[in-house]
Amino acid sequence: METEEEILVRHRNEKRNLQNQITGMKKQATKSKRKQVNARCLELEQELSERQKNEITEWNIQNGLLEPEAEELEVTPEQLLEQLALDTAAKSENTVSASQSPPPTSQEPKKRRNRQKERLAKREQEIARLKEEAAKEAAVQPNFKKIEQEALDQLCAIAHLKQVDIQPDGNCLFASVLDQLQLRHNSGLPIDFPPSYTGTKDHNALDVSALRSLCACYIRDHRNDFIPYLFDENTCCVKDIDEYTKTIEETAEWGGEVEILALAKIFKCCISVMMSGRATYKMNEEASENPELKLVYYKHSYALGEHYNSLHDN
Repeated sequence: METEEEILVRHRNEKRNLQNQITGMKKQATKSKRKQVNARCLELEQELSERQKNEITEWNIQNGLLEPEAEELEVTPEQLLEQLALDTAAKSENTVSASQSPPPTSQEPKKRRNRQKERLAKREQEIARLKEEAAKEAAVQPNFKKIEQEALDQLCAIAHLKQVDIQPDGNCLFASVLDQLQLRHNSGLPIDFPPSYTGTKDHNALDVSALRSLCACYIRDHRNDFIPYLFDENTCCVKDIDEYTKTIEETAEWGGEVEILALAKIFKCCISVMMSGRATYKMNEEASENPELKLVYYKHSYALGEHYNSLHDN
């Protein structure tokens, strides 16, 4: 059983990870999806807050610091009608007795406001309002999701490929590459492990976390090759590579062009990215030692923003 301190530490980590996820979601959100993403972010924050509060309450109860609250009984329609009849009869009796009795000398105490419930209700109303606004905007806009999906379906049919769904979160690029490695690369193929990488080098043991670490180490070890890709147009400065790679390695930050290039170099192959409305993008195209890894990119199809899936031969 976790101690109270361990629970609080875990809660802080969960909040930090959620904020990183939300930052990534908002960064990747297109203008047409922004309100939907904001509503989803509010839902995620509310769900985490309620779950963590329940965990603290449960811990206090188990350790004798709080008394468990009485469970609310489920009321059937028949019970409700019976209670309504009893209430009506009691009210009639009270009316008769009230006419024969002197007025009461004191008033009942006012019921205390439950401010937490009021805040939750207000938050739910705000989420509902954002969803309604997003739905109204979506109704008058072209269906970009449908247009994009139809174009990708046609491209896949021509190339004899099928789209394989990957969990839509900040790890989708790395999870798609991992799926491709398991599909197209066997354990005997050469891999360019960066010198600073200290994780597993067993091809069959690689996971999303290992790919993130490999990617971060390769970028740090070859920083001069990646400086052109890390220019921030908002600040007109090059991003700090150490901070950038730390974020990639330790959070669920979305991966993109920089990470695709690093992974293509590490696994000595071309990584192609099929997308709607433009030619398939090929990174490290000159590499021929290992088989090509094939991904598909979506800009409009997912509510959380940009997304990558894996492509299998059909």
